[in-house]
Amino acid sequence: MEIDIPPVEENPSDGDVHFLEDRINEYNFERTGIRDGRVVSFFLRDGSAAIVAGLYGWTWGGCCEVRYLWVRVDCRRRGYGKALMLAAEREAAARGCTQMVLDTHDFQALRFYQSLGFEIIGTHADYPRGHQKHYLKKRLSI
Repeated sequence: MEIDIPPVEENPSDGDVHFLEDRINEYNFERTGIRDGRVVSFFLRDGSAAIVAGLYGWTWGGCCEVRYLWVRVDCRRRGYGKALMLAAEREAAARGCTQMVLDTHDFQALRFYQSLGFEIIGTHADYPRGHQKHYLKKRLSI
């Protein structure tokens, strides 16, 4: 049987992406029996309600994964990133998490995360070409 694959969708709808996330989460919950997955997100806004910094991730099964942390260029080095990470850590601990995990590239925020107590647990060389992607974790005290 030949399967006809449509052309690539470079801008899929949010609904389509959420559909895939929901199906994967359903599968993961079914296979592990762990159903406590919840989103963690914080957004800092300026006077005109524009996002100047934000963090997005989730908790599941005693672990908090930070997927995105971003601070607008003119707001960097003012403590926004640290404040967001500490807020996520407090929320994770309140939810019973014993660890946080995240990834970052060598040209992003490796030293920043290490200054917050994260340690490298793995590195993917040449991702992207000429760079490295690091996987980090931090043990939490609850």
